[in-house]
Amino acid sequence: MEGFMSIDIFIIILATGVRLATPFLLAALGEMFVQRSGVYNLGVEGIMMMGAFAGFFATLQQGSPLLGIIVSLAIGALMGLIMAFVSVTFKAEQGISGIGLYMFGWGLSGLLFRLYVGGVTSIDGLKPIAIPMLSDIPLIGQVLFNHNVLVYTAFLLVPLSGIILYKTSWGLNVRAVGNKPEAADTLGVSVVKIRYQCLIVGGMLAALAGAFLTIGQANMYADNITAGRGFIAIALVYFGRWSPWGILLGSLLFSMADSFQSMVQVLGINFPYELAVILPYMVTIIALAISYGRVWAPAALGKPYERGTRG
Repeated sequence: MEGFMSIDIFIIILATGVRLATPFLLAALGEMFVQRSGVYNLGVEGIMMMGAFAGFFATLQQGSPLLGIIVSLAIGALMGLIMAFVSVTFKAEQGISGIGLYMFGWGLSGLLFRLYVGGVTSIDGLKPIAIPMLSDIPLIGQVLFNHNVLVYTAFLLVPLSGIILYKTSWGLNVRAVGNKPEAADTLGVSVVKIRYQCLIVGGMLAALAGAFLTIGQANMYADNITAGRGFIAIALVYFGRWSPWGILLGSLLFSMADSFQSMVQVLGINFPYELAVILPYMVTIIALAISYGRVWAPAALGKPYERGTRG
């Protein structure tokens, strides 16, 4: 236990926690925009699985992680478009539509993997990039400034999302559509267009989160590689009160608990294995329970909009 508390182990736990937060941040920030527009997409997990396979397969075929990222973004946009078409244009029940999208992504990604890959195959994924000067800062440099490009992207998207959501006219339109779609429509804002845009953006970020798991972390693809991260990302949107900074806090809370339990197992610490495995989920559930209170959800969340109706 004395070795477990050393500074080197502490740095490893923190650095691993930062890396593990990446898929949660990407998927949850995308879902935040979706829900801010008045739609909730329970298909995040399925989009992540398709993004994970698309990124992996493109990298495997061409040897280019950058191409893998581009392909995963395209697949995510397509999946978001499908969700928009079903839930916005046809006004299907959003919860059922999302579950259907999840099952579609889960089944198709597994089928394509078996057809075109067949077994465990490794790829040459993204490499860590040490930021000059910043990576040399004691403690902070090793924790924050020695990761691959998708980790940096995820964390830079937090302030960028805040700026877009609160400081731009598009962000104002998104919030208006999610809270008072009839008022936004009256002022000339297209509710359908905004919701389509948000679902496409959300799909792209969810797929990018999946791609991170295969080309930015595991360097391989496996069935159920997402392991429920998409559903956790949805929960983090609620935990974070639909705010980028709240989502960042929730993502780090879960990932640090996950990093801690992994280190406990790696070092063989005398700690119950079962408790270590469920620790991140326990922390998340407790945090959600503690943070329960005033509801900050967009007023029109989950409600299809038709012109001439109110909500």
